[in-house]
Amino acid sequence: MSEQELETQITEDDRLWAALSWIPVSPLYPLVSLLMLLMEEKKSRPFIRHNAVLSLVTGAVLIPVSIFTLGLGALVYLVFFWWAYQAYQGEDVHVPVISDWIERSP
Repeated sequence: MSEQELETQITEDDRLWAALSWIPVSPLYPLVSLLMLLMEEKKSRPFIRHNAVLSLVTGAVLIPVSIFTLGLGALVYLVFFWWAYQAYQGEDVHVPVISDWIERSP
C-alpha cells in the first residue's frame, strides 16, 4: 500500500482505530485487531486494515521470540507504543522485514 494512497483516505477515526490496533494493553491485545478485521465498516478502511494486519503478524512473530528468549523478546513490545503513535499521526508504520513481507503478499 503506497503512502500516498493511504494519506488521501485517512480520517481521524481511522487514525484512532489504527493506533488502538498497536496498543499492547494485555496479553490478549490481538483481539482488538481481530475485532477491527471483523467489523464491516472498519475492515473496509485501508489504513485500519493495514495496521490491524501488520499488528497481528508482528505480534504472532514476537510471541515465539519472547518464549524462546525467556521473556527478553517481550521488551520489543515497547516499540508497539511508538508504532501506535505513528499510526495515530497518520504515518505509514514500517516494521522491518514484516512490512516488506506483507506488502509483497497478494
